[in-house]
Amino acid sequence: MSFEIILPFLKPIQHLLKAATVSEIMINPDSSVWIEEDGAIQLLSGILFADGALLTGLEVIANRFGKKLDADSPILNLRLPDGSRLAATIPPIVHPQPLVTIRKFTSRNFSMDDLIERKMLTAEQAAILAYAVRRGDNLLISGGTSTGKTTLLNVLADAIPNNERILIIEDTAELHIRKPHVVSAEAQTDTHKHPVTFDDLLKAALRHRPDRIILGEIRGTEARTLLDSMNTGHRGTLATIHASSAQGALLRLRTLLMRGTSSLLPAEADAEIHTSIHCVIHIDRKDGMRHVREILEVTS
Repeated sequence: MSFEIILPFLKPIQHLLKAATVSEIMINPDSSVWIEEDGAIQLLSGILFADGALLTGLEVIANRFGKKLDADSPILNLRLPDGSRLAATIPPIVHPQPLVTIRKFTSRNFSMDDLIERKMLTAEQAAILAYAVRRGDNLLISGGTSTGKTTLLNVLADAIPNNERILIIEDTAELHIRKPHVVSAEAQTDTHKHPVTFDDLLKAALRHRPDRIILGEIRGTEARTLLDSMNTGHRGTLATIHASSAQGALLRLRTLLMRGTSSLLPAEADAEIHTSIHCVIHIDRKDGMRHVREILEVTS
């Protein structure tokens, strides 16, 4: 599907969708429009959708992608043809107008040198992490929302040898791995009679001979399957997790692991994590700048 087909339904923000420097577009239920550009968030004036036009446009877009958006299914997540991610919530969940956020992955073509130039990490950190990826270490990237976890994962994946088969599992496709042998799968929770979860996809992926597994975000019971795969020879995994520190990422992983294994004790979960994860990279965002705050080597 061509990206141009989508634009007429989002006409008042067409210029923002096409702008290379705008990384995020946020339309609030009060009809205000905000953007993130060069790391700074700002309110834009003079952008208005006609009454009901935004809701109608979202419904048409959802339909074009084989998804449903109405009062019974008021939450929408999808990937636009240019790779941008659209998330929408409509009344009665929000009032009086829809809530829309479009993340445009303007950094998807960044190289490691780009990240060093932007002071996201140092040259020494870059060399350490690239070597760890080539060696096949299991790396966990942690941070809050919009800290650059996906950007860093994309760039680190450049260090994976070209002859390796990479399987990617995500909720909404955001990763752009620049390697020749890549298979990507998206979890489905709103287009199938029976939801296809991260854990379902991970279990299926293990049957397709992956050399590397990349998980867009660890957030549920798939933590159990992921650690099992690491402990049975699947090395070189890259994954992200929401946390406020590197140590916090390990604690959150423990919580998710125990949630997926009811009889597991905290000490047992910690032991599994320490034999599976080699390194946690934590990213912070301050004053619009993203940087690697911590690289924690995990020892058993």
